Amino acid sequence: MAETVQPTDLSFFSVLAAAGSLSAAARELGLTPAAVSKHLSAMEQRAGVTLVNRTTRSMTLSPEGELYLEHARRILEDIDALSELIGSSKKEPKGLLRVNATLGFGRSFVGPAISRFVEKHPQLSVQLQLSVTPPPVTDDSFDVCIRFGEPPDSRIVARRLAPNRRLLCAAPAYLKRRGHPRTPGDLARHSCIGIRQGDEAYGVWHLSTGRGSARKTRSVRINGGLATNDGEIAVKWALDGHGILMRAEWDIRQYLENGALVQVLPEYDTPNADIFAVYSQRRQLSNRIRTFVDFIAQDLKSSQPIRKA
Repeated sequence: MAETVQPTDLSFFSVLAAAGSLSAAARELGLTPAAVSKHLSAMEQRAGVTLVNRTTRSMTLSPEGELYLEHARRILEDIDALSELIGSSKKEPKGLLRVNATLGFGRSFVGPAISRFVEKHPQLSVQLQLSVTPPPVTDDSFDVCIRFGEPPDSRIVARRLAPNRRLLCAAPAYLKRRGHPRTPGDLARHSCIGIRQGDEAYGVWHLSTGRGSARKTRSVRINGGLATNDGEIAVKWALDGHGILMRAEWDIRQYLENGALVQVLPEYDTPNADIFAVYSQRRQLSNRIRTFVDFIAQDLKSSQPIRKA
Protein backbone atom coordinates (compact mmCIF):
# COMPACT_ATOMS: atom_id res chain seq x y z
CA MET A 1 0.00 0.00 0.00
CA ALA A 2 1.39 3.39 -0.99
CA GLU A 3 2.22 5.87 1.76
CA THR A 4 -0.27 8.72 2.17
CA VAL A 5 2.56 11.28 2.27
CA GLN A 6 5.80 10.79 0.37
CA PRO A 7 8.94 12.84 1.13
CA THR A 8 9.12 14.35 -2.36
CA ASP A 9 5.54 15.60 -1.98
CA LEU A 10 6.52 18.02 0.78
CA SER A 11 8.86 20.21 -1.25
CA PHE A 12 6.64 19.90 -4.33
CA PHE A 13 3.58 21.17 -2.47
CA SER A 14 5.53 23.97 -0.77
CA VAL A 15 6.72 25.24 -4.16
CA LEU A 16 3.24 24.89 -5.65
CA ALA A 17 1.62 26.89 -2.84
CA ALA A 18 4.23 29.65 -3.04
CA ALA A 19 3.95 29.85 -6.84
CA GLY A 20 0.20 30.41 -6.74
CA SER A 21 -0.62 28.59 -9.97
CA LEU A 22 0.15 25.33 -11.75
CA SER A 23 1.92 27.10 -14.60
CA ALA A 24 4.10 29.18 -12.27
CA ALA A 25 4.96 26.07 -10.24
CA ALA A 26 5.85 24.26 -13.46
CA ARG A 27 8.33 27.00 -14.36
CA GLU A 28 9.80 26.91 -10.86
CA LEU A 29 10.17 23.12 -10.88
CA GLY A 30 11.31 22.80 -14.47
CA LEU A 31 8.29 20.66 -15.37
CA THR A 32 5.32 20.95 -17.69
CA PRO A 33 1.98 22.14 -16.27
CA ALA A 34 0.57 18.71 -17.14
CA ALA A 35 3.27 17.01 -15.05
CA VAL A 36 2.55 19.31 -12.10
CA SER A 37 -1.18 18.60 -12.38
CA LYS A 38 -0.52 14.86 -12.53
CA HIS A 39 1.72 14.97 -9.44
CA LEU A 40 -0.89 16.97 -7.51
CA SER A 41 -3.67 14.57 -8.51
CA ALA A 42 -1.57 11.62 -7.35
CA MET A 43 -0.99 13.32 -3.99
CA GLU A 44 -4.71 13.97 -3.55
CA GLN A 45 -5.54 10.40 -4.49
CA ARG A 46 -3.13 9.03 -1.89
CA ALA A 47 -4.41 11.44 0.76
CA GLY A 48 -8.05 10.88 -0.12
CA VAL A 49 -8.82 14.61 0.07
CA THR A 50 -8.73 17.66 -2.18
CA LEU A 51 -5.66 19.74 -1.38
CA VAL A 52 -6.09 22.45 -4.02
CA ASN A 53 -9.28 23.95 -5.40
CA ARG A 54 -8.47 24.85 -8.99
CA THR A 55 -10.22 26.46 -11.90
CA THR A 56 -8.97 27.33 -15.36
CA ARG A 57 -7.64 30.66 -14.06
CA SER A 58 -6.83 30.28 -10.39
CA MET A 59 -6.10 27.92 -7.53
CA THR A 60 -6.64 28.11 -3.78
CA LEU A 61 -5.69 25.73 -1.02
CA SER A 62 -8.47 23.76 0.62
CA PRO A 63 -8.54 23.58 4.45
CA GLU A 64 -6.76 20.24 4.16
CA GLY A 65 -4.26 21.84 1.79
CA GLU A 66 -3.56 24.64 4.28
CA LEU A 67 -2.92 22.05 7.00
CA TYR A 68 -0.72 20.01 4.67
CA LEU A 69 1.32 23.10 3.75
CA GLU A 70 1.80 24.16 7.36
CA HIS A 71 3.24 20.78 8.34
CA ALA A 72 5.20 20.35 5.11
CA ARG A 73 7.03 23.63 5.61
CA ARG A 74 7.75 22.80 9.24
CA ILE A 75 9.19 19.39 8.32
CA LEU A 76 11.26 20.85 5.48
CA GLU A 77 12.55 23.54 7.80
CA ASP A 78 13.56 20.95 10.40
CA ILE A 79 15.33 18.86 7.76
CA ASP A 80 17.12 21.95 6.49
CA ALA A 81 18.15 23.00 10.01
CA LEU A 82 19.42 19.49 10.80
CA SER A 83 21.48 19.39 7.62
CA GLU A 84 22.93 22.78 8.41
CA LEU A 85 23.79 21.90 12.00
CA ILE A 86 25.50 18.69 10.94
CA GLY A 87 27.53 20.52 8.33
CA SER A 88 28.13 23.69 10.34
CA SER A 89 31.77 22.78 10.88
CA LYS A 90 32.34 23.42 7.19
CA LYS A 91 31.49 27.08 7.93
CA GLU A 92 30.89 28.10 4.31
CA PRO A 93 27.09 28.50 3.97
CA LYS A 94 25.38 26.72 1.13
CA GLY A 95 21.86 26.03 -0.11
CA LEU A 96 18.89 28.25 -0.89
CA LEU A 97 18.09 31.54 0.82
CA ARG A 98 14.65 33.11 0.23
CA VAL A 99 14.54 36.85 0.84
CA ASN A 100 11.67 39.34 0.79
CA ALA A 101 11.96 43.13 0.68
CA THR A 102 9.77 46.08 -0.22
CA LEU A 103 9.83 47.28 -3.82
CA GLY A 104 11.80 50.51 -3.64
CA PHE A 105 14.29 49.50 -0.97
CA GLY A 106 14.70 46.08 -2.55
CA ARG A 107 15.55 47.58 -5.92
CA SER A 108 17.87 50.27 -4.57
CA PHE A 109 19.71 48.42 -1.81
CA VAL A 110 18.84 44.77 -1.21
CA GLY A 111 19.24 43.65 -4.82
CA PRO A 112 22.69 45.26 -5.25
CA ALA A 113 23.74 43.96 -1.81
CA ILE A 114 22.77 40.41 -2.79
CA SER A 115 24.89 40.76 -5.92
CA ARG A 116 27.90 41.50 -3.72
CA PHE A 117 26.90 38.80 -1.23
CA VAL A 118 26.83 35.91 -3.71
CA GLU A 119 30.26 36.93 -5.01
CA LYS A 120 31.59 36.17 -1.52
CA HIS A 121 29.41 33.08 -1.01
CA PRO A 122 29.10 31.31 -4.37
CA GLN A 123 27.67 28.14 -2.82
CA LEU A 124 24.52 30.00 -1.79
CA SER A 125 21.54 30.50 -4.08
CA VAL A 126 19.34 33.50 -3.32
CA GLN A 127 15.75 34.11 -4.39
CA LEU A 128 14.64 37.72 -3.89
CA GLN A 129 10.95 38.60 -4.03
CA LEU A 130 9.85 42.22 -3.83
CA SER A 131 6.40 43.22 -2.60
CA VAL A 132 4.50 46.42 -1.89
CA THR A 133 3.97 45.41 1.74
CA PRO A 134 5.85 42.91 3.93
CA PRO A 135 4.32 39.43 4.21
CA PRO A 136 2.79 38.39 7.55
CA VAL A 137 5.46 37.60 10.14
CA THR A 138 4.11 34.05 10.36
CA ASP A 139 4.57 33.45 6.61
CA ASP A 140 7.10 30.65 6.10
CA SER A 141 7.56 31.38 2.40
CA PHE A 142 10.73 33.38 3.16
CA ASP A 143 13.81 32.81 5.27
CA VAL A 144 14.49 36.52 5.83
CA CYS A 145 12.34 39.62 5.34
CA ILE A 146 13.91 43.08 5.18
CA ARG A 147 11.37 45.58 6.43
CA PHE A 148 10.90 48.98 8.03
CA GLY A 149 9.96 49.11 11.69
CA GLU A 150 10.21 46.42 14.35
CA PRO A 151 7.21 44.06 14.20
CA PRO A 152 5.60 43.55 17.63
CA ASP A 153 5.62 39.76 17.57
CA SER A 154 7.54 37.54 20.01
CA ARG A 155 7.44 34.60 17.59
CA ILE A 156 10.05 36.15 15.32
CA VAL A 157 13.55 37.59 15.60
CA ALA A 158 13.91 41.21 14.47
CA ARG A 159 17.49 42.40 14.12
CA ARG A 160 18.01 46.13 13.60
CA LEU A 161 20.19 46.65 10.54
CA ALA A 162 20.33 50.42 10.25
CA PRO A 163 18.71 53.57 11.61
CA ASN A 164 16.34 55.40 9.32
CA ARG A 165 14.10 58.44 9.73
CA ARG A 166 10.98 59.57 7.98
CA LEU A 167 11.15 63.18 6.83
CA LEU A 168 8.67 65.70 5.49
CA CYS A 169 9.77 67.30 2.24
CA ALA A 170 8.55 69.25 -0.78
CA ALA A 171 9.93 70.75 -3.98
CA PRO A 172 11.14 74.39 -3.80
CA ALA A 173 8.63 75.33 -6.51
CA TYR A 174 5.73 74.03 -4.40
CA LEU A 175 6.92 75.87 -1.29
CA LYS A 176 7.38 79.08 -3.27
CA ARG A 177 3.84 78.75 -4.57
CA ARG A 178 2.11 77.66 -1.34
CA GLY A 179 4.48 78.81 1.39
CA HIS A 180 6.29 76.91 4.16
CA PRO A 181 4.16 75.32 6.89
CA ARG A 182 5.29 76.55 10.31
CA THR A 183 3.32 74.18 12.53
CA PRO A 184 1.76 70.73 12.09
CA GLY A 185 -1.63 72.40 11.95
CA ASP A 186 -0.58 74.26 8.81
CA LEU A 187 -0.39 70.96 6.93
CA ALA A 188 -4.19 70.86 6.78
CA ARG A 189 -4.04 73.79 4.35
CA HIS A 190 -1.46 72.16 2.10
CA SER A 191 -1.58 69.46 -0.57
CA CYS A 192 -0.03 66.36 0.96
CA ILE A 193 0.88 63.24 -1.00
CA GLY A 194 -0.50 60.08 0.60
CA ILE A 195 1.11 56.65 0.56
CA ARG A 196 -0.92 53.53 1.29
CA GLN A 197 1.60 51.01 2.58
CA GLY A 198 1.65 48.41 5.33
CA ASP A 199 -0.69 48.45 8.28
CA GLU A 200 -0.24 52.10 9.16
CA ALA A 201 -3.28 54.34 9.31
CA TYR A 202 -3.64 56.03 5.94
CA GLY A 203 -3.98 59.79 5.77
CA VAL A 204 -2.73 60.54 9.30
CA TRP A 205 0.75 61.90 10.05
CA HIS A 206 2.19 61.88 13.57
CA LEU A 207 4.65 64.66 14.45
CA SER A 208 6.43 64.99 17.79
CA THR A 209 8.55 67.59 19.52
CA GLY A 210 10.31 67.84 22.86
CA ARG A 211 12.06 65.24 24.98
CA GLY A 212 11.16 63.09 27.95
CA SER A 213 8.10 64.18 29.91
CA ALA A 214 7.87 67.33 27.78
CA ARG A 215 7.49 65.37 24.56
CA LYS A 216 4.25 66.01 22.72
CA THR A 217 2.85 64.26 19.66
CA ARG A 218 0.26 65.69 17.33
CA SER A 219 -1.71 63.66 14.80
CA VAL A 220 -2.62 65.51 11.62
CA ARG A 221 -5.10 64.32 9.01
CA ILE A 222 -3.68 65.24 5.64
CA ASN A 223 -5.46 66.39 2.51
CA GLY A 224 -4.44 66.20 -1.10
CA GLY A 225 -5.44 64.97 -4.50
CA LEU A 226 -2.69 62.38 -4.96
CA ALA A 227 -2.15 59.03 -3.25
CA THR A 228 -0.38 55.81 -4.23
CA ASN A 229 0.93 52.54 -2.82
CA ASP A 230 4.28 53.03 -4.59
CA GLY A 231 6.89 55.15 -2.85
CA GLU A 232 8.87 55.80 -6.04
CA ILE A 233 5.84 57.36 -7.69
CA ALA A 234 5.12 59.45 -4.59
CA VAL A 235 8.67 60.84 -4.64
CA LYS A 236 8.31 61.68 -8.33
CA TRP A 237 5.11 63.59 -7.60
CA ALA A 238 6.86 65.54 -4.86
CA LEU A 239 9.73 66.34 -7.24
CA ASP A 240 7.16 67.59 -9.75
CA GLY A 241 5.86 70.06 -7.16
CA HIS A 242 2.52 68.44 -6.35
CA GLY A 243 2.74 68.64 -2.57
CA ILE A 244 4.38 67.70 0.72
CA LEU A 245 5.52 64.12 1.22
CA MET A 246 6.53 62.05 4.25
CA ARG A 247 9.15 59.54 3.14
CA ALA A 248 12.01 57.47 4.53
CA GLU A 249 15.33 59.29 4.43
CA TRP A 250 17.03 56.55 2.40
CA ASP A 251 14.62 57.30 -0.45
CA ILE A 252 14.96 61.09 -0.59
CA ARG A 253 18.37 62.00 0.80
CA GLN A 254 19.92 62.45 -2.65
CA TYR A 255 17.19 64.96 -3.53
CA LEU A 256 17.65 66.83 -0.26
CA GLU A 257 21.38 67.04 -0.91
CA ASN A 258 21.02 68.37 -4.46
CA GLY A 259 18.21 70.78 -3.57
CA ALA A 260 15.47 69.10 -5.61
CA LEU A 261 13.54 68.65 -2.35
CA VAL A 262 13.55 70.74 0.83
CA GLN A 263 12.86 69.39 4.31
CA VAL A 264 9.65 70.69 5.86
CA LEU A 265 9.11 71.19 9.61
CA PRO A 266 12.60 69.86 10.44
CA GLU A 267 12.18 70.62 14.14
CA TYR A 268 9.48 67.94 14.39
CA ASP A 269 10.16 64.21 14.64
CA THR A 270 8.17 61.64 12.70
CA PRO A 271 7.89 57.90 13.49
CA ASN A 272 11.14 56.03 12.97
CA ALA A 273 11.47 53.67 10.04
CA ASP A 274 14.52 51.72 11.19
CA ILE A 275 15.48 48.84 8.93
CA PHE A 276 15.14 45.32 10.33
CA ALA A 277 15.89 41.79 9.21
CA VAL A 278 13.04 39.57 10.35
CA TYR A 279 13.10 35.77 10.59
CA SER A 280 11.55 33.03 12.71
CA GLN A 281 13.09 31.90 15.99
CA ARG A 282 13.41 28.44 14.49
CA ARG A 283 15.87 29.82 11.94
CA GLN A 284 18.07 31.94 14.20
CA LEU A 285 20.79 29.25 14.31
CA SER A 286 20.91 28.98 10.54
CA ASN A 287 24.40 29.67 9.22
CA ARG A 288 22.97 30.91 5.93
CA ILE A 289 20.68 33.44 7.58
CA ARG A 290 23.25 34.59 10.11
CA THR A 291 25.87 35.10 7.40
CA PHE A 292 23.42 36.97 5.16
CA VAL A 293 22.07 39.25 7.89
CA ASP A 294 25.60 40.10 9.08
CA PHE A 295 26.56 40.99 5.51
CA ILE A 296 23.48 43.16 4.90
CA ALA A 297 24.01 45.02 8.19
CA GLN A 298 27.60 45.82 7.25
CA ASP A 299 26.64 46.69 3.68
CA LEU A 300 24.00 49.18 4.80
CA LYS A 301 26.51 50.95 7.02
CA SER A 302 28.49 51.86 3.93
CA SER A 303 25.42 52.95 1.95
CA GLN A 304 25.33 56.74 1.72
CA PRO A 305 21.52 57.17 1.80
CA ILE A 306 21.35 55.55 5.24
CA ARG A 307 21.95 58.17 7.90
CA LYS A 308 24.05 57.01 10.82
CA ALA A 309 22.46 57.75 14.17
